[in-house]
Amino acid sequence: MSTKSKSTAPPASPPAVKKPRIDCVIETAAMSNCNGCTSGPGYATPLDAMKGPREKLLYIPCIYTGTEIKKPDYLATVDCDPASTNYGKVIHRLAMPYTNDELHHSGWNACSSCFGDSSKSRNKLVLPSLSSSRVYIIDTGSDPQAPQVFKVVEPEMIKAKAKLSYPHTSHCLANGQVMISAMGDEDGNAKGSFLLLDGKTFDVTGTWEKEGCSPPFGYDFWYQPRHNVMISSEWGVPNLFSKGFNPQHVAEGKYGRTLHVWNWKERSPVQDIDLGEDGMIPLELRFLHNPDATEGYVGAALSSNMLRFYKDQNGKWKADKVIDVLPKKVEGWALPDMPGLITDCLLSLDDHYLYFSNWIHGDVRQYDITDTTNPKLVGQLFIGGSICNDGSVKVTEDKELKSQPDPLYINGKRVEGGPQMLQLSLDGKRLYVTTSLFSSWDNQFYPKMAKNGSFLVMMDVDTEKGGLTLNKNFYVDFGTEPDGPSLAHEIRYPGGDCTSDIWV
Repeated sequence: MSTKSKSTAPPASPPAVKKPRIDCVIETAAMSNCNGCTSGPGYATPLDAMKGPREKLLYIPCIYTGTEIKKPDYLATVDCDPASTNYGKVIHRLAMPYTNDELHHSGWNACSSCFGDSSKSRNKLVLPSLSSSRVYIIDTGSDPQAPQVFKVVEPEMIKAKAKLSYPHTSHCLANGQVMISAMGDEDGNAKGSFLLLDGKTFDVTGTWEKEGCSPPFGYDFWYQPRHNVMISSEWGVPNLFSKGFNPQHVAEGKYGRTLHVWNWKERSPVQDIDLGEDGMIPLELRFLHNPDATEGYVGAALSSNMLRFYKDQNGKWKADKVIDVLPKKVEGWALPDMPGLITDCLLSLDDHYLYFSNWIHGDVRQYDITDTTNPKLVGQLFIGGSICNDGSVKVTEDKELKSQPDPLYINGKRVEGGPQMLQLSLDGKRLYVTTSLFSSWDNQFYPKMAKNGSFLVMMDVDTEKGGLTLNKNFYVDFGTEPDGPSLAHEIRYPGGDCTSDIWV
């Protein structure tokens, strides 16, 4: 995969917009307001959000970039309403106007951080692209079932006004702006920075941080205004990780191991937390949803540890390892020690449970975090992975499992890849999981998935005692898509979710 791949020209005119289905419009309106209130998008509190209506639609970016199919990536709309005749089906596909984008994560133009502003509405999905550095603004409000491209923020504009590339995580801000983390400078070298878009026009307005304050690496971020803090994490050098994973680059310092603590009002860094060998490649980070909390978790992918970050009694921020996913001794794999590779994590809206995915080992885990310093494993379910008992990898030493797990077959087809992106229902009872990470890494670690397509599955969650069960009535096989197998990634609901909404 190359960041300099040529792009096809956009179509002469956008496709016609369908008339919205009334129940979807009602659903979106209900989910954008707090139990009938009209104070702005989202909900007044996380616990109010848990009382919101059940999700009926899912928005999922699907990738052809880096595969054998030379088509544009697209945004899939999946029907997840059990009362619908289209339950578990892709009901709309919005192809992007260019090829070679590598759609990845997404966010919203407005969320619960704007709850008190009745002039704001959650009706635009912000969809950055890693390889091309474009940012698509998708209109989901006009017809939630059939989103359309509203605007394209071209990479030339981002590079001209911000000198950035590889946009990743997007969050709406309480002032109406949209903020997107970036991982590279204009040439794809490592640089952590934050792109700002106007919340109405979506024009690039510049960068968020003060000049000269950019950290060496970028990836995810989360802010807590009540404590005047933001924390950001690190992946690595875009020009290197975009070509696949090379362990030698870790030894050369080309991947991150640090959390950056920021003064939110001053837009400047105040502290770096070096996570050391326990925190190699810290990716997704989540503050507790309670806006009064001064703690959260970050998953260190390569070290396969979950670390709790927190503010101590002296006002300093620290991070401690609280979960250790032990590597497995293996034969028939790239390395003799196989890491779990924690690639996503999230918290239930009541801050009761922590979930994360081990993309290489193949399991999703659920932890009770009633005691945030001592998480307790209460649920675990394998969805594919690299250690299935019918594969070429032999586990020679495993301190967690007594035997290698069975492969997962859905409708007679083996699920390739491992659990990757997670999304939890507002009420915490359903956990959606996709299996693709990033096209070049998919090709490297799960070449069969790259050829046969990824899966979307759903787990039923026991919210009382803990526990995960595969729901066999809901799944999407993206290997059967009309234009060929695709790689499905992050999941969003029209009315917000556990990883997009921040309370201020």
